[in-house]
Amino acid sequence: MSVDSGSAGMAARLGIKTGMVVQELGWDEDADEDLRDSIVEASGSEMVDEDTDEVADVVLLWWREDDGDLFDALTDALTSLADDGVVWLLVPKSGRPGHVAPGDVTEVAPTAGLSQTSSISAAKDWSGIRLVTPKAARSRR
Repeated sequence: MSVDSGSAGMAARLGIKTGMVVQELGWDEDADEDLRDSIVEASGSEMVDEDTDEVADVVLLWWREDDGDLFDALTDALTSLADDGVVWLLVPKSGRPGHVAPGDVTEVAPTAGLSQTSSISAAKDWSGIRLVTPKAARSRR
């Protein structure tokens, strides 16, 4: 399947490059398939799930307001993450069903050992919040 250049840019905004291992957590039917396809094309392989033994360069975590405990989900996301890896927390945009208040992420991320570095429009209905461990943030300076 070919992804057009517009959707290929979606994965580039997330920093996905050929050869990266991308772990996907929290997928549901509302996940953006164009974004998922662009990630697979950019990385050159299928995304792995929570049962992987591989070390992930990027964890893609789809999260909605009623998905449960965000702290637990973020700490689970760290399980397979490389030391210099990135967690992209994907949340529904404001006004969409399942929207997560930005303050919820700001409050929970540091408790889970993560620092928020940026936010982007990841897809039509999804915002992406880039989270890294403080060690990874220091190593990129």
